[in-house]
Amino acid sequence: MFDFFKQRRRRRIRAQPFSTEWQRTIERNVPLCQRLSPADQAELLGHVQIFLAEKHFEGCGGLELTDDIRVTIAAQACILLLHRETDYYPTLTSVLVYPRTYVLPDEQPVGDGLWVEGDQAVLGHTGLRLSALVLAWDAVLKGAHDIRDGHNVVFHEFAHQLDFEDGVEDGTPLLSSRMQYASWARVLSADYEELRRANAEGSDTLIDQYGATDPAEFFAVATEFFFERPRALREKHPALYGELRAFYRQDPAERLQAESIARPDT
Repeated sequence: MFDFFKQRRRRRIRAQPFSTEWQRTIERNVPLCQRLSPADQAELLGHVQIFLAEKHFEGCGGLELTDDIRVTIAAQACILLLHRETDYYPTLTSVLVYPRTYVLPDEQPVGDGLWVEGDQAVLGHTGLRLSALVLAWDAVLKGAHDIRDGHNVVFHEFAHQLDFEDGVEDGTPLLSSRMQYASWARVLSADYEELRRANAEGSDTLIDQYGATDPAEFFAVATEFFFERPRALREKHPALYGELRAFYRQDPAERLQAESIARPDT
């Protein structure tokens, strides 16, 4: 019964006219959305309306929260939801936004059971047992504006939220079948271990070596590359690209190729 009322409420939200100012914010701040088909853009706007209606945003560190901030974050988060049944990041209640990169206490192992305490500069973070996700606004804008560098803190942190939906932080989100779970485990484990080896050897890699931290970070980093450097990922890691394409039900490499054909002078 609860789901019935929730779905009815969400249909009402999607049916409302989309704010012209919000549309301008997306066009100005999230250029990746211009690569989407008209149908995908319409679906995205509906997702943004629901996301903004259901999630609480809070400015931190003196940041004055604006619709520009809320809409820019929501649009990027909702790109990950296209074409899939979704409950809109159900473990997430609040999005906390700092004006710039912030510092968290950290501990790092140095060997022989010893740890060194210090501070770590952070662009964003979330956690399995948190109901919040934290972002630095300067990093959000930089990641949104540069759609070719493979780095996007919103994609990264919201990929973690997708990972949390099965109650385990392990780099495996909810998948549709046993066959997909088996294929996902085989492909992502192999690519993760390859990245770990390259990181240990100091070799250059396409995927950011932060992904070698653990399988959860590997999935989040791979998601960034899937949406921002899809053709390079498909060329260097075709099996990994195929798993992400099946999960996200999107093919950004083909989308980018079609865009290049349509605009050969760019």
